[in-house]
This record gives sequence, C-alpha cells and structure tokens, in this order.
Amino acid sequence: MSAPQEGPWLDGAAGRLVRPYTISDGRTRPSTSLDLLSLVMATGTTPLGYLGPEHGQALELCAHPMSVAELAGHLALPAAVTKVLLSDLVDCGALTTKPPTFHDNPTDRSLLEAVLDGLRRQL
Repeated sequence: MSAPQEGPWLDGAAGRLVRPYTISDGRTRPSTSLDLLSLVMATGTTPLGYLGPEHGQALELCAHPMSVAELAGHLALPAAVTKVLLSDLVDCGALTTKPPTFHDNPTDRSLLEAVLDGLRRQL
C-alpha cells in the first residue's frame, strides 16, 4: 500500500477511499440552486458545527470567486456532490453565491475567440 496522495481520503493504489455519496451524507440535491457556472466566494464567517474535510477544502478554495465547475475539479468530486457541499456552506453563511453572468451575445465571435485563446494557454 502506497502513501496517500492528497490527505486521508485518497490512496495511491486504491484511489478514493470514501465514496462521493458518503461525503454528502447520501444527499443528491443541494438546498441552494447552483449552476455549474455559478460563482461562490467565502464570506469570512466561520461555520458553526462540524463540517467534513471537503467542506474545509472548498472554503479555502473560495477565498477568491470560483465557479462550481472549477471547485468540482479541484476537489476531484462529481459536480452533484460539490453542489451539495457548497449549499451546506451557503446555508451556514460561510459562502455567498452569484449567478453566472453572460455576455450580451454569447455567440459573439470576439468572445468565442477569447475563450479559445484562454483554453489554448491552459494546454
């Protein structure tokens, strides 16, 4: 058995040791409506009561506005589980959400080219 890669929830040989539905206590629906492009940001309020380690990781990542999709990637969790975790943090006042903002014309050529350029820089 190799050493854990990223904390107690991952094992180099076995992968994720805890199933995603366990992390969300079996819940599949968030209490807050969140889109994959919704932005979430920490409010600075400390959550009361016990929250799991994934909640803490999400809260740390939300020091600056981040989309739900980005957070799911950073946490290596399915988007549905990430939404449940984030809604827990919204419910206790530790996170605030902002709906996604869209350009006036989402098919505008200059906007699409800017997105493509950004994707190319990431690769």
